Amino acid sequence: MDLNGTPAAGDGVWTISQLNRRVGALLEGNFSRIWVRGEISNFTQAASGHWYFSVKDESAAVRAVMFRGRAQSVGFVPKPGEKFEFRVNVTLYEPRGDYQLQVESMRRAGRGDLHEAFLALKEKLAAEGLFDPGRKRDINPMPAAVGVVTSLAAAALRDVLSALARRAPHVSIVIYPAPVQGLDAAGKLNLALEQAIARREVDTLLLVRGGGSLEDLWSFNDETLARTIAHSSIPIISGVGHETDFTIADFVADLRAPTPTAAAELCCRSRVNCANQLAGLCAALAAQQHRQLERCALRLDRAVALLVSPQQRLHQQNERLQALKNRLARAAAHPHERHSARLGAARARLAHAQPRLEGLRGDLSLARRQLADAALRQIERRRQRLDAAAQTLQALSPRNILDRGYAIVRKESGDIVKNALDLSVGEQLNVELGRGRLQVDVLQAHGLL
Repeated sequence: MDLNGTPAAGDGVWTISQLNRRVGALLEGNFSRIWVRGEISNFTQAASGHWYFSVKDESAAVRAVMFRGRAQSVGFVPKPGEKFEFRVNVTLYEPRGDYQLQVESMRRAGRGDLHEAFLALKEKLAAEGLFDPGRKRDINPMPAAVGVVTSLAAAALRDVLSALARRAPHVSIVIYPAPVQGLDAAGKLNLALEQAIARREVDTLLLVRGGGSLEDLWSFNDETLARTIAHSSIPIISGVGHETDFTIADFVADLRAPTPTAAAELCCRSRVNCANQLAGLCAALAAQQHRQLERCALRLDRAVALLVSPQQRLHQQNERLQALKNRLARAAAHPHERHSARLGAARARLAHAQPRLEGLRGDLSLARRQLADAALRQIERRRQRLDAAAQTLQALSPRNILDRGYAIVRKESGDIVKNALDLSVGEQLNVELGRGRLQVDVLQAHGLL
Protein backbone atom coordinates (compact mmCIF):
# COMPACT_ATOMS: atom_id res chain seq x y z
CA MET A 1 0.00 0.00 0.00
CA ASP A 2 1.39 3.46 -0.99
CA LEU A 3 1.42 6.67 1.04
CA ASN A 4 -1.91 7.87 -0.48
CA GLY A 5 -3.81 4.89 0.93
CA THR A 6 -4.10 3.14 -2.44
CA PRO A 7 -3.49 -0.65 -2.31
CA ALA A 8 -0.02 -1.56 -3.49
CA ALA A 9 0.45 -3.43 -6.75
CA GLY A 10 -0.43 -7.08 -6.35
CA ASP A 11 -2.51 -6.46 -3.22
CA GLY A 12 -5.81 -5.40 -4.90
CA VAL A 13 -7.80 -5.22 -1.66
CA TRP A 14 -9.16 -1.86 -0.30
CA THR A 15 -10.08 -1.09 3.23
CA ILE A 16 -13.26 0.88 3.90
CA SER A 17 -11.21 3.86 5.13
CA GLN A 18 -9.17 3.79 1.93
CA LEU A 19 -12.29 3.63 -0.19
CA ASN A 20 -14.02 6.48 1.67
CA ARG A 21 -10.90 8.62 1.50
CA ARG A 22 -10.55 8.03 -2.24
CA VAL A 23 -14.27 8.67 -2.89
CA GLY A 24 -14.08 11.87 -0.78
CA ALA A 25 -11.14 13.12 -2.84
CA LEU A 26 -13.02 12.43 -6.05
CA LEU A 27 -16.11 14.28 -4.83
CA GLU A 28 -14.18 17.32 -3.64
CA GLY A 29 -12.13 17.42 -6.85
CA ASN A 30 -15.11 17.21 -9.22
CA PHE A 31 -17.93 18.95 -7.31
CA SER A 32 -16.40 22.08 -5.86
CA ARG A 33 -18.30 25.42 -5.52
CA ILE A 34 -21.35 24.34 -7.51
CA TRP A 35 -24.92 25.67 -7.23
CA VAL A 36 -27.83 23.40 -6.23
CA ARG A 37 -31.50 24.21 -5.67
CA GLY A 38 -33.75 22.60 -3.11
CA GLU A 39 -36.07 22.88 -0.12
CA ILE A 40 -34.83 23.05 3.45
CA SER A 41 -35.98 20.40 5.93
CA ASN A 42 -34.86 19.19 9.37
CA PHE A 43 -33.25 22.57 10.09
CA THR A 44 -31.22 22.74 13.32
CA GLN A 45 -29.18 25.64 14.66
CA ALA A 46 -26.55 24.27 17.04
CA ALA A 47 -25.27 26.10 20.11
CA SER A 48 -21.97 26.53 18.28
CA GLY A 49 -23.75 28.58 15.62
CA HIS A 50 -23.48 25.93 12.90
CA TRP A 51 -26.55 25.10 10.81
CA TYR A 52 -27.46 21.49 10.09
CA PHE A 53 -30.27 20.66 7.68
CA SER A 54 -31.27 18.62 4.64
CA VAL A 55 -31.75 19.84 1.10
CA LYS A 56 -34.43 17.94 -0.83
CA ASP A 57 -36.55 18.03 -3.95
CA GLU A 58 -39.50 15.86 -4.99
CA SER A 59 -37.54 12.61 -5.09
CA ALA A 60 -34.24 12.95 -3.20
CA ALA A 61 -32.53 14.56 -0.21
CA VAL A 62 -28.98 15.12 1.00
CA ARG A 63 -27.55 16.32 4.32
CA ALA A 64 -25.95 19.75 4.48
CA VAL A 65 -23.98 21.83 6.95
CA MET A 66 -23.27 25.58 7.04
CA PHE A 67 -20.63 26.59 9.54
CA ARG A 68 -21.07 29.57 11.83
CA GLY A 69 -18.84 32.02 9.91
CA ARG A 70 -20.80 31.40 6.71
CA ALA A 71 -24.18 31.37 8.44
CA GLN A 72 -23.63 34.77 10.08
CA SER A 73 -23.19 36.41 6.64
CA VAL A 74 -26.63 35.23 5.40
CA GLY A 75 -28.56 37.87 7.35
CA PHE A 76 -31.63 35.74 8.09
CA VAL A 77 -32.55 32.33 9.48
CA PRO A 78 -34.12 30.04 6.88
CA LYS A 79 -37.36 28.23 7.64
CA PRO A 80 -38.18 24.63 6.79
CA GLY A 81 -40.14 24.37 3.58
CA GLU A 82 -38.50 27.43 1.96
CA LYS A 83 -36.68 26.95 -1.32
CA PHE A 84 -33.16 28.27 -1.78
CA GLU A 85 -30.20 28.06 -4.10
CA PHE A 86 -26.96 26.97 -2.39
CA ARG A 87 -23.34 27.29 -3.42
CA VAL A 88 -21.73 24.13 -2.04
CA ASN A 89 -18.71 21.90 -1.93
CA VAL A 90 -19.59 18.18 -2.04
CA THR A 91 -17.69 16.24 0.66
CA LEU A 92 -17.78 12.80 2.23
CA TYR A 93 -18.12 12.16 5.95
CA GLU A 94 -15.64 9.30 6.08
CA PRO A 95 -16.63 7.63 9.40
CA ARG A 96 -20.12 6.80 8.04
CA GLY A 97 -19.50 6.97 4.33
CA ASP A 98 -22.23 9.60 3.88
CA TYR A 99 -21.68 12.41 1.45
CA GLN A 100 -22.89 15.86 2.43
CA LEU A 101 -22.98 19.45 1.22
CA GLN A 102 -20.80 22.10 2.82
CA VAL A 103 -22.75 25.31 2.10
CA GLU A 104 -20.73 28.49 1.46
CA SER A 105 -23.64 30.85 0.63
CA MET A 106 -27.34 30.72 -0.13
CA ARG A 107 -30.03 32.80 -1.79
CA ARG A 108 -33.73 32.46 -2.23
CA ALA A 109 -34.70 30.34 -5.21
CA GLY A 110 -35.31 32.45 -8.28
CA ARG A 111 -33.27 35.39 -6.98
CA GLY A 112 -30.52 34.68 -9.49
CA ASP A 113 -32.99 34.82 -12.38
CA LEU A 114 -34.55 38.00 -11.01
CA HIS A 115 -31.17 39.59 -10.58
CA GLU A 116 -30.21 38.75 -14.15
CA ALA A 117 -33.50 40.21 -15.40
CA PHE A 118 -32.88 43.32 -13.28
CA LEU A 119 -29.40 43.80 -14.77
CA ALA A 120 -30.64 43.24 -18.33
CA LEU A 121 -33.44 45.82 -17.98
CA LYS A 122 -31.09 48.28 -16.31
CA GLU A 123 -28.59 47.98 -19.15
CA LYS A 124 -31.34 48.39 -21.77
CA LEU A 125 -32.85 51.52 -20.22
CA ALA A 126 -29.43 53.03 -19.54
CA ALA A 127 -28.54 52.60 -23.22
CA GLU A 128 -31.73 54.47 -24.15
CA GLY A 129 -30.70 57.39 -21.91
CA LEU A 130 -33.47 57.03 -19.31
CA PHE A 131 -30.93 57.33 -16.48
CA ASP A 132 -29.11 60.40 -17.85
CA PRO A 133 -28.92 63.22 -15.27
CA GLY A 134 -29.52 65.78 -18.03
CA ARG A 135 -33.11 64.64 -18.66
CA LYS A 136 -34.14 64.69 -15.00
CA ARG A 137 -36.35 67.51 -13.71
CA ASP A 138 -35.60 69.77 -10.75
CA ILE A 139 -37.63 69.27 -7.60
CA ASN A 140 -39.73 72.27 -6.54
CA PRO A 141 -38.51 73.12 -3.01
CA MET A 142 -41.78 74.95 -2.18
CA PRO A 143 -44.63 72.77 -3.50
CA ALA A 144 -48.25 73.64 -2.86
CA ALA A 145 -49.29 69.97 -3.04
CA VAL A 146 -47.47 66.62 -2.97
CA GLY A 147 -48.81 63.34 -4.33
CA VAL A 148 -48.02 59.93 -2.79
CA VAL A 149 -48.30 56.73 -4.83
CA THR A 150 -48.28 53.71 -2.51
CA SER A 151 -50.53 51.24 -0.73
CA LEU A 152 -53.00 52.58 1.82
CA ALA A 153 -51.93 49.82 4.22
CA ALA A 154 -48.20 50.41 3.76
CA ALA A 155 -46.09 51.55 6.67
CA ALA A 156 -44.30 53.78 4.15
CA LEU A 157 -47.47 55.90 3.82
CA ARG A 158 -47.61 56.47 7.56
CA ASP A 159 -43.92 57.44 7.55
CA VAL A 160 -44.46 59.93 4.72
CA LEU A 161 -47.56 61.49 6.31
CA SER A 162 -45.82 61.77 9.67
CA ALA A 163 -42.72 63.40 8.13
CA LEU A 164 -44.78 65.89 6.09
CA ALA A 165 -46.99 66.77 9.06
CA ARG A 166 -43.87 67.50 11.08
CA ARG A 167 -41.87 69.34 8.43
CA ALA A 168 -44.46 71.03 6.22
CA PRO A 169 -48.02 70.95 7.56
CA HIS A 170 -48.94 73.70 5.09
CA VAL A 171 -48.40 71.37 2.08
CA SER A 172 -51.47 69.56 0.76
CA ILE A 173 -51.19 65.80 0.30
CA VAL A 174 -52.98 63.73 -2.35
CA ILE A 175 -52.79 59.93 -2.08
CA TYR A 176 -53.00 57.73 -5.18
CA PRO A 177 -53.51 54.20 -3.77
CA ALA A 178 -52.02 51.17 -5.49
CA PRO A 179 -50.71 47.79 -4.30
CA VAL A 180 -46.92 47.65 -3.98
CA GLN A 181 -46.48 43.87 -3.93
CA GLY A 182 -47.99 40.99 -5.84
CA LEU A 183 -48.43 39.73 -9.37
CA ASP A 184 -50.56 42.63 -10.61
CA ALA A 185 -48.91 45.31 -8.45
CA ALA A 186 -46.72 46.69 -11.26
CA GLY A 187 -49.69 47.33 -13.57
CA LYS A 188 -51.75 48.99 -10.85
CA LEU A 189 -48.81 51.09 -9.74
CA ASN A 190 -48.34 52.25 -13.32
CA LEU A 191 -52.08 53.05 -13.65
CA ALA A 192 -52.10 55.09 -10.42
CA LEU A 193 -49.02 56.98 -11.53
CA GLU A 194 -50.53 57.76 -14.94
CA GLN A 195 -53.70 59.06 -13.28
CA ALA A 196 -51.67 61.29 -10.96
CA ILE A 197 -49.72 62.71 -13.89
CA ALA A 198 -52.87 63.28 -15.96
CA ARG A 199 -54.72 65.07 -13.14
CA ARG A 200 -51.83 67.51 -12.62
CA GLU A 201 -53.00 68.55 -9.16
CA VAL A 202 -49.65 68.24 -7.37
CA ASP A 203 -46.18 69.71 -7.85
CA THR A 204 -44.21 66.58 -6.87
CA LEU A 205 -44.98 62.85 -6.81
CA LEU A 206 -43.56 60.41 -4.23
CA LEU A 207 -43.32 56.75 -5.26
CA VAL A 208 -42.67 54.91 -1.97
CA ARG A 209 -42.61 51.51 -0.36
CA GLY A 210 -40.99 49.96 2.70
CA GLY A 211 -38.12 47.49 2.66
CA GLY A 212 -38.27 43.87 1.58
CA SER A 213 -36.60 41.18 -0.46
CA LEU A 214 -35.88 41.39 -4.17
CA GLU A 215 -39.13 39.57 -4.84
CA ASP A 216 -41.07 41.99 -2.62
CA LEU A 217 -39.67 45.01 -4.49
CA TRP A 218 -39.98 43.49 -7.96
CA SER A 219 -43.03 45.60 -8.90
CA PHE A 220 -40.74 48.65 -9.00
CA ASN A 221 -38.50 46.94 -11.60
CA ASP A 222 -41.26 46.97 -14.25
CA GLU A 223 -40.27 48.40 -17.64
CA THR A 224 -43.65 50.04 -18.30
CA LEU A 225 -43.54 51.74 -14.91
CA ALA A 226 -39.98 52.94 -15.62
CA ARG A 227 -41.02 54.52 -18.93
CA THR A 228 -44.03 56.22 -17.29
CA ILE A 229 -41.67 57.73 -14.69
CA ALA A 230 -39.24 58.86 -17.38
CA HIS A 231 -41.94 60.63 -19.46
CA SER A 232 -43.75 62.18 -16.51
CA SER A 233 -44.36 65.92 -16.69
CA ILE A 234 -44.31 66.06 -12.87
CA PRO A 235 -41.01 65.52 -10.98
CA ILE A 236 -40.95 62.14 -9.23
CA ILE A 237 -39.01 61.14 -6.10
CA SER A 238 -38.57 57.42 -5.46
CA GLY A 239 -38.26 56.11 -1.91
CA VAL A 240 -38.38 52.35 -2.28
CA GLY A 241 -37.01 50.00 0.36
CA HIS A 242 -34.05 50.70 2.59
CA GLU A 243 -30.86 52.60 1.82
CA THR A 244 -29.15 49.50 0.36
CA ASP A 245 -32.10 48.60 -1.91
CA PHE A 246 -32.04 49.75 -5.51
CA THR A 247 -34.77 49.35 -8.12
CA ILE A 248 -35.19 50.45 -11.72
CA ALA A 249 -37.61 53.13 -10.50
CA ASP A 250 -34.78 54.64 -8.41
CA PHE A 251 -32.56 55.04 -11.47
CA VAL A 252 -35.29 56.57 -13.67
CA ALA A 253 -36.80 58.90 -11.07
CA ASP A 254 -35.75 62.53 -10.94
CA LEU A 255 -34.44 62.01 -7.39
CA ARG A 256 -33.76 58.86 -5.40
CA ALA A 257 -34.35 58.87 -1.63
CA PRO A 258 -32.90 56.06 0.54
CA THR A 259 -36.17 55.58 2.48
CA PRO A 260 -39.82 56.75 2.27
CA THR A 261 -39.22 59.15 5.16
CA ALA A 262 -36.23 60.62 3.33
CA ALA A 263 -38.42 61.06 0.23
CA ALA A 264 -40.86 63.15 2.28
CA GLU A 265 -37.98 65.24 3.63
CA LEU A 266 -36.54 65.83 0.16
CA CYS A 267 -39.79 66.84 -1.54
CA CYS A 268 -40.12 70.19 0.27
CA ARG A 269 -38.32 72.51 2.59
CA SER A 270 -39.03 72.39 6.30
CA ARG A 271 -41.44 75.04 7.62
CA VAL A 272 -39.01 75.75 10.46
CA ASN A 273 -36.18 76.35 7.99
CA CYS A 274 -38.41 78.59 5.87
CA ALA A 275 -39.47 80.56 8.95
CA ASN A 276 -35.86 80.95 10.07
CA GLN A 277 -34.81 82.09 6.61
CA LEU A 278 -37.74 84.52 6.43
CA ALA A 279 -36.83 85.92 9.83
CA GLY A 280 -33.25 86.36 8.68
CA LEU A 281 -34.39 88.13 5.50
CA CYS A 282 -36.69 90.42 7.48
CA ALA A 283 -33.85 91.31 9.85
CA ALA A 284 -31.55 92.02 6.92
CA LEU A 285 -34.26 94.17 5.27
CA ALA A 286 -34.79 96.15 8.48
CA ALA A 287 -31.06 96.72 8.84
CA GLN A 288 -30.82 97.85 5.20
CA GLN A 289 -33.73 100.27 5.68
CA HIS A 290 -32.10 101.67 8.82
CA ARG A 291 -28.83 102.26 6.95
CA GLN A 292 -30.71 103.89 4.06
CA LEU A 293 -32.51 106.25 6.45
CA GLU A 294 -29.21 107.19 8.08
CA ARG A 295 -27.69 107.99 4.65
CA CYS A 296 -30.73 110.12 3.72
CA ALA A 297 -30.55 112.03 7.01
CA LEU A 298 -26.86 112.74 6.40
CA ARG A 299 -27.59 114.05 2.89
CA LEU A 300 -30.37 116.24 4.29
CA ASP A 301 -28.04 117.75 6.89
CA ARG A 302 -25.46 118.56 4.21
CA ALA A 303 -28.14 120.15 1.99
CA VAL A 304 -29.39 122.30 4.87
CA ALA A 305 -25.86 123.47 5.53
CA LEU A 306 -25.50 124.57 1.89
CA LEU A 307 -28.93 126.24 1.70
CA VAL A 308 -28.85 130.12 1.48
CA SER A 309 -31.90 132.32 2.09
CA PRO A 310 -33.22 134.37 -0.91
CA GLN A 311 -32.55 137.63 0.93
CA GLN A 312 -28.90 136.68 1.55
CA ARG A 313 -28.47 135.58 -2.09
CA LEU A 314 -29.91 138.89 -3.36
CA HIS A 315 -27.55 140.82 -1.07
CA GLN A 316 -24.54 138.89 -2.44
CA GLN A 317 -25.60 139.48 -6.05
CA ASN A 318 -26.16 143.23 -5.33
CA GLU A 319 -22.61 143.53 -3.94
CA ARG A 320 -21.17 141.83 -7.03
CA LEU A 321 -23.18 144.13 -9.32
CA GLN A 322 -21.87 147.22 -7.53
CA ALA A 323 -18.29 146.03 -7.91
CA LEU A 324 -18.76 145.54 -11.64
CA LYS A 325 -20.22 149.07 -11.95
CA ASN A 326 -17.17 150.54 -10.22
CA ARG A 327 -14.78 148.71 -12.61
CA LEU A 328 -16.76 149.95 -15.61
CA ALA A 329 -16.66 153.56 -14.38
CA ARG A 330 -12.89 153.43 -13.87
CA ALA A 331 -12.38 151.97 -17.33
CA ALA A 332 -14.54 154.67 -18.99
CA ALA A 333 -12.69 157.54 -17.25
CA HIS A 334 -9.21 156.96 -18.93
CA PRO A 335 -9.76 155.14 -22.24
CA HIS A 336 -7.23 157.11 -24.45
CA GLU A 337 -4.34 156.76 -22.03
CA ARG A 338 -4.67 153.01 -21.87
CA HIS A 339 -4.85 152.65 -25.66
CA SER A 340 -1.84 154.93 -26.18
CA ALA A 341 0.26 152.84 -23.81
CA ARG A 342 -0.68 149.67 -25.63
CA LEU A 343 0.11 151.22 -29.04
CA GLY A 344 3.58 152.35 -27.90
CA ALA A 345 4.42 148.89 -26.63
CA ALA A 346 3.35 147.36 -29.95
CA ARG A 347 5.54 149.82 -31.93
CA ALA A 348 8.59 148.93 -29.82
CA ARG A 349 8.08 145.19 -30.40
CA LEU A 350 7.64 145.76 -34.15
CA ALA A 351 10.84 147.80 -34.41
CA HIS A 352 12.79 145.16 -32.57
CA ALA A 353 11.45 142.40 -34.81
CA GLN A 354 12.05 144.22 -38.19
CA PRO A 355 14.78 142.36 -40.20
CA ARG A 356 18.12 143.98 -41.48
CA LEU A 357 18.02 143.19 -45.19
CA GLU A 358 21.52 144.46 -46.23
CA GLY A 359 23.33 142.37 -43.69
CA LEU A 360 21.28 139.29 -44.55
CA ARG A 361 22.08 139.66 -48.29
CA GLY A 362 25.85 139.70 -47.56
CA ASP A 363 25.53 136.61 -45.36
CA LEU A 364 23.58 134.82 -48.10
CA SER A 365 26.26 135.53 -50.78
CA LEU A 366 29.03 134.27 -48.49
CA ALA A 367 27.08 131.09 -47.74
CA ARG A 368 26.57 130.42 -51.47
CA ARG A 369 30.30 130.68 -52.19
CA GLN A 370 31.18 128.43 -49.27
CA LEU A 371 28.61 125.84 -50.40
CA ALA A 372 29.97 125.80 -53.97
CA ASP A 373 33.60 125.35 -52.76
CA ALA A 374 32.54 122.55 -50.42
CA ALA A 375 30.66 120.80 -53.23
CA LEU A 376 33.71 120.89 -55.55
CA ARG A 377 36.00 119.52 -52.84
CA GLN A 378 33.54 116.74 -52.06
CA ILE A 379 33.26 115.77 -55.75
CA GLU A 380 37.05 115.65 -56.11
CA ARG A 381 37.43 113.43 -53.07
CA ARG A 382 34.73 111.05 -54.38
CA ARG A 383 36.46 110.90 -57.83
CA GLN A 384 39.78 109.99 -56.22
CA ARG A 385 38.17 107.23 -54.14
CA LEU A 386 36.43 105.87 -57.27
CA ASP A 387 39.70 105.73 -59.22
CA ALA A 388 41.44 103.91 -56.37
CA ALA A 389 38.60 101.38 -56.10
CA ALA A 390 38.67 100.76 -59.87
CA GLN A 391 42.43 100.09 -59.76
CA THR A 392 42.00 97.69 -56.85
CA LEU A 393 39.16 95.90 -58.64
CA GLN A 394 41.25 95.60 -61.78
CA ALA A 395 44.11 94.15 -59.79
CA LEU A 396 41.90 91.56 -58.11
CA SER A 397 39.88 90.61 -61.21
CA PRO A 398 39.95 86.87 -62.04
CA ARG A 399 40.42 87.84 -65.69
CA ASN A 400 43.87 89.23 -64.95
CA ILE A 401 44.79 85.98 -63.25
CA LEU A 402 43.54 83.94 -66.23
CA ASP A 403 45.51 86.20 -68.60
CA ARG A 404 48.69 85.17 -66.75
CA GLY A 405 48.13 81.51 -67.79
CA TYR A 406 45.87 80.20 -65.05
CA ALA A 407 42.59 78.38 -65.67
CA ILE A 408 39.33 77.66 -63.81
CA VAL A 409 38.25 74.00 -63.90
CA ARG A 410 34.56 73.12 -63.31
CA LYS A 411 32.62 69.89 -63.28
CA GLU A 412 29.58 69.43 -65.46
CA SER A 413 27.48 70.43 -62.43
CA GLY A 414 29.28 73.77 -62.32
CA ASP A 415 31.23 73.07 -59.12
CA ILE A 416 34.84 74.34 -59.15
CA VAL A 417 37.46 71.56 -58.87
CA LYS A 418 39.92 72.19 -56.05
CA ASN A 419 41.30 68.70 -55.47
CA ALA A 420 42.21 66.14 -58.10
CA LEU A 421 41.11 63.33 -55.83
CA ASP A 422 37.53 64.58 -56.18
CA LEU A 423 37.58 63.53 -59.88
CA SER A 424 36.93 60.22 -61.54
CA VAL A 425 38.61 58.81 -64.64
CA GLY A 426 36.50 59.51 -67.71
CA GLU A 427 34.68 62.45 -66.13
CA GLN A 428 34.22 65.51 -68.38
CA LEU A 429 35.43 68.90 -67.19
CA ASN A 430 34.92 72.48 -68.41
CA VAL A 431 38.11 74.56 -68.42
CA GLU A 432 37.90 78.35 -68.62
CA LEU A 433 41.07 80.16 -69.88
CA GLY A 434 41.95 83.77 -70.21
CA ARG A 435 40.52 83.64 -73.72
CA GLY A 436 38.09 80.85 -74.53
CA ARG A 437 36.92 77.58 -72.95
CA LEU A 438 37.73 73.86 -73.27
CA GLN A 439 36.03 70.54 -72.56
CA VAL A 440 38.43 67.78 -71.45
CA ASP A 441 38.18 64.18 -70.22
CA VAL A 442 39.99 62.97 -67.10
CA LEU A 443 42.53 60.27 -67.98
CA GLN A 444 44.30 60.10 -64.68
CA ALA A 445 44.06 61.96 -61.34
CA HIS A 446 46.95 62.55 -58.90
CA GLY A 447 46.45 64.19 -55.54
CA LEU A 448 48.94 66.23 -53.50
CA LEU A 449 49.56 65.63 -49.84
